[in-house]
Amino acid sequence: MKKRRKWLLLGILLVLLLLFGLSQFYAYVMKDQWSERSAATKVAEARAGLTEVTRAQKSVWDENSIYWVLTGRNTAGTELMVWVRFTRDGKPAGGNNDVYAEEVSKGMSEQKIRSIIASDLPGSTVERLLPGVYNGEYAWQLFYKLEGRYYYKFYRFADGSAIGDGYSLPNQ
Repeated sequence: MKKRRKWLLLGILLVLLLLFGLSQFYAYVMKDQWSERSAATKVAEARAGLTEVTRAQKSVWDENSIYWVLTGRNTAGTELMVWVRFTRDGKPAGGNNDVYAEEVSKGMSEQKIRSIIASDLPGSTVERLLPGVYNGEYAWQLFYKLEGRYYYKFYRFADGSAIGDGYSLPNQ
């Protein structure tokens, strides 16, 4: 009976050590992402007047188009989207044009752009939709599946119009 208890306690200890190790590994892997998000939040609070951040998303299209897009409210309670440009080193770019804020009501909210996508691409499945920057324009980046193929397409944040024809990914 004592051997059984000893092995049970040893097994529990090993499981707890494994869980602790996995949590530490996760924290190590996510550390850079969390620090970037924190830096983007500080910049958005200081330069765009955000007081509450409800959502933060990282958008990377190419090496010169790395943005954190934060959605939240300012002191007046107005819902804003703030684009903060980052360098390849994971730091805010810091120039005069590297932070852009716009009221969501003056552009396309996620619900509005989803309804545009539904009418523009019937039968498609939205895999991912996130705000970002494409060719210097603030946009919604759509990754979707249609008839067994995957595509990227961009829609202007300002009016919801499509930017270009999009990109088809090769079949596997």
